[in-house]
Amino acid sequence: MVLVEGDTNTVLAGALAAVKLGIRVAHVEAGLRSYDLTMPEEINRRLTDHCSDLLFAPTTRSRRTLISEQIAKEKIFVTGNTIVDAVLQNMEISNKKVDVHKTLGTTPKAYFLATIHRQENVDNPKRLRNIVEGLARLSRKLEVPVIYPIHPRSKKQLKTHDITVSGITLVEPLDYLSFLQLESDARLILTDSGGVQEEACILHVPCVTLRYNTERQETLEAGCNILAGTDPRTIISKAKLMLSKKRRWTNPFGDGRSGARIVDILIRKGGALHLDKRAEETFRSVNGGS
Repeated sequence: MVLVEGDTNTVLAGALAAVKLGIRVAHVEAGLRSYDLTMPEEINRRLTDHCSDLLFAPTTRSRRTLISEQIAKEKIFVTGNTIVDAVLQNMEISNKKVDVHKTLGTTPKAYFLATIHRQENVDNPKRLRNIVEGLARLSRKLEVPVIYPIHPRSKKQLKTHDITVSGITLVEPLDYLSFLQLESDARLILTDSGGVQEEACILHVPCVTLRYNTERQETLEAGCNILAGTDPRTIISKAKLMLSKKRRWTNPFGDGRSGARIVDILIRKGGALHLDKRAEETFRSVNGGS
């Protein structure tokens, strides 16, 4: 069995290669939908789901989506999302091993964090210019710095479209542990990333999504996220709204044991599964030694 996770081009490539070779496919993070076919990721996740033999849905909502698309119920398992496992485990490691604030000169809870990388935003000069302007205006209006670890694609497109960035602090891309710490200590996160929307929800940091749709509908329902699009005035108004939110929402994506559930299902439904010694120890530890 080939196990693929997410909605990238390599996920679809792996699923297609496996199914054409007669190898069964299991998809982690199945059933997410933005219903926007201009997004490459939406095409990837739909096609991957429909050629998978086992579908690990993060939530009951994503399970209902898969069933509505005529995917057999017996193939679908609600496991939560492994991103919760990763955040909870690595947050502890991050706090012990890195000090991103010392590196960047930032103060916890005294900055906004921004990430922009999606094709529909950075390849569109009007959208990209509007987002940059909206972030700069927000920073000036509320007198809070905006920290933007700039994605290489975004950096290239800013130069290509001759867009000047002012009023935003650009930093080089960060390693995962440093970025996780920067997320957890932000007053507000503004992003077009699906994963960052979930991480913000898990870390109880309010989020403004710089898109007109999201495949993480659960974050909207939980009240930890809001769609703002790319208009500067809307970005500011939605940011103010989210800053006034109480951080009392319940994380809808699981309890941090999704990986263990997926391995258990693979063993039961996928036949014999051989783990190396380290992987077996990890699996047993998150399963309470069983």
